[in-house]
Amino acid sequence: MRATSSAARLAQLFREAGTAHHHSFVATNGDDPAWPAWYAAYLAPRLANLAGVPLSVDHLAADLVIVDRLHRESGPALPWPEYYVEWFLHRYARAMTPVAAF
Repeated sequence: MRATSSAARLAQLFREAGTAHHHSFVATNGDDPAWPAWYAAYLAPRLANLAGVPLSVDHLAADLVIVDRLHRESGPALPWPEYYVEWFLHRYARAMTPVAAF
């Protein structure tokens, strides 16, 4: 699998998580103070399957807090899914299996 297609699949996964979260919290207008835990529980098994990297929900939630802060500080240069892809690819590149081909 080529890195470009892998990055696109990863970005799509982040977008899907965003849509699922929005649907889950539409009654609160998206307000969810515990959003990192929700996203981590949604993403951990899917990221593990896609990237071949086992991820604990707790560690992933902590990573999501970090990447969210960095994205907000960086300004709107990249939409959040693409920014998260770049960050996650850099963060987990060494741990990813060759089969995942990230």
